[in-house]
Amino acid sequence: MSSLSILRTAALAGTAAGAIVVALQAAPALAEAEFSLTIGGDAYFQGAYVSQKQDSGLRSTEFSNRLRLTVTPSATTDNGLTYGARLRLVSGNGDPSVSSRTVENDRAFLFANGSFGTIQAGVINGLSDEYGMIGPNTEGIAGSPDSNGILFLHGSSTYAALPLAATSLRTLVSYDTGTKFIYISPSFGGLQAAVSYTPRTGDSNTSINRRKVDALGDALAFRDVVEAGAAFQNSFGDVTVEASAFYQTGKAVRQSDGIASQSFEDLNSFHVGANVGYGPAKVGVSYAYSGDSGYAKGTAQSRDQQNLIVGAQYTSGPLLFAANYMRALGNDMATMTTPAKADVWQGGVTWTVAPGLTTGLEYDYVRSTLSGAAASGGDLTDRAHILMLDTRLAF
Repeated sequence: MSSLSILRTAALAGTAAGAIVVALQAAPALAEAEFSLTIGGDAYFQGAYVSQKQDSGLRSTEFSNRLRLTVTPSATTDNGLTYGARLRLVSGNGDPSVSSRTVENDRAFLFANGSFGTIQAGVINGLSDEYGMIGPNTEGIAGSPDSNGILFLHGSSTYAALPLAATSLRTLVSYDTGTKFIYISPSFGGLQAAVSYTPRTGDSNTSINRRKVDALGDALAFRDVVEAGAAFQNSFGDVTVEASAFYQTGKAVRQSDGIASQSFEDLNSFHVGANVGYGPAKVGVSYAYSGDSGYAKGTAQSRDQQNLIVGAQYTSGPLLFAANYMRALGNDMATMTTPAKADVWQGGVTWTVAPGLTTGLEYDYVRSTLSGAAASGGDLTDRAHILMLDTRLAF
């Protein structure tokens, strides 16, 4: 996700560069208004070669691709109020375990923007997922912790044994696109604050789910989730400074079959990040901590969920060179019962071939440990080398 400042009008944040603009008229029952329709989107194709210690029964090569289409109808009144809606369709949901050609939406919300700030209401991701800074290397840059390279470990015992913090890089469930209400303040010298409320994670579009107790064995969910924080972006001469801080809290949904029941730890998670740039160079750091959020109460072994990311990049003409390191700790993402850790080193170069078209080459080295999971009773360890070619289009 892009870590650009909330200063950009989030409600209108289509990736359209050279978008199609079509004049539309409002329905007769409404006040006359001229709407513009902005269409944009992005797509990627990734191919990877994986050399891995724990790779029994697995091939070394694999492909992955995604296309997203964003549609934003909007209008502006004479007094400066901009309002409208946004829909983003995506081919696939980002889950490497799902093979389908189903098109779904991960954005569908109304918005209004004016001197009071921005209001959004509908299906949208969390605040820190959209605005939290994970270092200078964001999605789309080869060598980014958000590049999907680690997903090519799927199918091996290692992937399920990784801590959730290895893939959830900001507040713990900020990636969730449950229906939300969001308020973003105006900018004050480059600083903007924001707050959001989600009745229940995973509950989106026309779904109505008021349950406080789920069936035993259902997927973990949180209710009454609040996320709040701020982001800052400004320049001081040749130096650029970006920073963000967000906190997320909510109640875990208990599970029961009428006889037995299971309770989970409530959600308490924070994320902070900062970048400093000078000329063609930029460095940054990010830290997220979620403790035992979401763990089943009574879990015998637990390790606090957290990650630390350190990154740097350098731009030279059409080339962007990036390097990144991440340490992730927590329990394994599959069962959330066994302490795990992962260290990920990344490097890459991204070439801007033409406006809106890039291709990048990335190398990832992943070292992971799952405590006490080896057949001998010792730790289960893995070492993986991933070489990935990543080509992207933004329109």
